[in-house]
Amino acid sequence: MHHGNHFYGHAHVLAEYCGLDRENPPRINGYLQHGWNVEDGLGEGTPYLPGRPIFVWSEQTRRRAWSMGRRHATVVGAPFLYLLHMTPPAKNERKGTIWYPFHGWEGQYVKGDHQRMIAEIADTEPGPITFCLYWHEFRNDRIRSAYEKAGRVICHGYRGFRFRDTETRFLHHQLDELRRHERVASNRLSSAVFYGVAAGCAPAVYGDPMRLQHEHRPTADRIRRQWPELHGTHPDPEAARAVALAELGEGYLASPEELRIMIGWGDERAATA
Repeated sequence: MHHGNHFYGHAHVLAEYCGLDRENPPRINGYLQHGWNVEDGLGEGTPYLPGRPIFVWSEQTRRRAWSMGRRHATVVGAPFLYLLHMTPPAKNERKGTIWYPFHGWEGQYVKGDHQRMIAEIADTEPGPITFCLYWHEFRNDRIRSAYEKAGRVICHGYRGFRFRDTETRFLHHQLDELRRHERVASNRLSSAVFYGVAAGCAPAVYGDPMRLQHEHRPTADRIRRQWPELHGTHPDPEAARAVALAELGEGYLASPEELRIMIGWGDERAATA
């Protein structure tokens, strides 16, 4: 089982949906897409054993995977959608904007002017503003303090690595926060923006997109051209929602019985009964 299947507690959410032990999810027979991307569903540099199944979020991703030689890709939908369908709507009054700054990771750092972007956000958003930093930036005192001067700062938790220190309720924390806000925004289109739209937020993507070290610029620039429905300070909410749900795989969600069979958990229910 690839350790990326546990990122953000994805395997744990699917195990809960399938009626299995969410604290100790069974092994997924293949690679589960762990974040939105514009390639084959696998993260950049993910080691791949040819011939192994890939479980992707959307039909568009499956087609890209096929074009790249990944012929064993199956659409199952995003784990966030399964959690959304399992979790009763909140009764919180929505207020303000939750902003997700574009982030780096262990292998690539973000280059950009956070102070300039914070000023643009303050001029655009009526407030209150919650800044949700990725764990990588949240642990950086200089970056975190800059955002703390402009609003509330949170982190949903650590993604996890090699099955260690995973915040298995990462998506639960994220859904709870999204349902407390009217808007979800970022300086780059990302999983968080799609999740926010699915959870009922109005989206916005604007500001300095910043850059990752050594990133493929043509691919990064293509995102704004290919998904214009979600870019700008006030995109049309209906058009944005249609695109977001398509990217997350709404309409492809499987029943618990179907999902168990697809990802290799067909015998697990009997074993735990």
